[in-house]
Amino acid sequence: MTQRYIVTAATVATMAAGADDYGLVDNAAIVVDGDRISWVGPAADVPPCYTGFERHEYSGRVITPALIDCHTHIVHGGTRAREFEMRLNGASYEEIARAGGGIVSTVSATRGASEEDLLASALHRVDALISHGVGTVEIKSGYGLELETELKMLRVARALGKQRPIHVMTSFLGAHAVPAGADANSYIDDVCLPTLEAAHAEGLVDAVDGFCEGIAFDTSQIARVFDKAQALGLPVKLHAEQLSNIGGTALAAKYGALSADHVEYATPADAAALATAGTVAVLLPGAFYTIHETQAPPVQAFRDYVVPMAVGTDWNPGSSPLGSLLLAMNMACTLFRLTPSEALAGTTRNAARALGLRDCGIIAPGMRADLAIWDVSEPAELSYGIGINPLHARIFGGAF
Repeated sequence: MTQRYIVTAATVATMAAGADDYGLVDNAAIVVDGDRISWVGPAADVPPCYTGFERHEYSGRVITPALIDCHTHIVHGGTRAREFEMRLNGASYEEIARAGGGIVSTVSATRGASEEDLLASALHRVDALISHGVGTVEIKSGYGLELETELKMLRVARALGKQRPIHVMTSFLGAHAVPAGADANSYIDDVCLPTLEAAHAEGLVDAVDGFCEGIAFDTSQIARVFDKAQALGLPVKLHAEQLSNIGGTALAAKYGALSADHVEYATPADAAALATAGTVAVLLPGAFYTIHETQAPPVQAFRDYVVPMAVGTDWNPGSSPLGSLLLAMNMACTLFRLTPSEALAGTTRNAARALGLRDCGIIAPGMRADLAIWDVSEPAELSYGIGINPLHARIFGGAF
């Protein structure tokens, strides 16, 4: 039976593009018809055709679009907590690597885990995101670095969206790291590209990602991956300029990427290129914090060139074991000097854009009825709190 009701008596942050600040509507009403929003505006102006709908009042609360985590790695085996402890006890990166740590340990654990085990552990992570108001999550592969495990990760990501009330977008990240003992060019040609073809044939890929960095792949190698993605009709995104500037952001712009992520070492020229391409800059303060980075992304340049900025958790077992998008918003404000309205835009409308989605991220007629209802009096509280979860309720596809 189709659900039809009105959510009313709350302050609504529509987050509509072009609206002042949060696009606030005081004492507002949202009309939900099925899984879509039919109308939003002041409660006093609800059209007569909706007056018979059931009403749910949330006086004193704030309603936003359900949050969107546009960059995660939540399907993986094992943890890296032991490495965290080793670092704090003085072990160097080299010593940790010699002990089997680093990404090698996650690749090994992921290859050794069954699909069922990977799903069970990922369900705990996705439940944590849901409990913090998230309605859409992007999930990457990249801890297999060989065909079977990459496909296994993507199948698990798809299964999460069937077992939980959350939209899942998948990104193929076969170009994440060079396997131990392998040649980067041979790996791209012999493993990464054939695996991408197989994953696409199985319907497991929504976008294609890569890690463009001195410790991973250079621009020419990533370009080969992007050429294959374009041939398959898939959009691209890129981990770029996290640790240095080797041209990843410019490459992402050249290919019209959905997003360039991390971008700590991006330049004003990179910002101009992203603006021209319509590419979103995804900021990931959890990794910046965890690896003790000191160079922040060029936020003012992004503002100057009107580059949309999104915010994600980058939840992964190594460089960003961060399971709260609300905390990521706070960190984006405190570490990168985003305003609270920029942080909320970064986890709603700009995060949707970073995933190529057009039916979520704002509260407007025709959008999916994915909403978060918060026990706060103003939207800035969502970025203000540290370790606080003020979620009162979440509506997903019109369902409470």
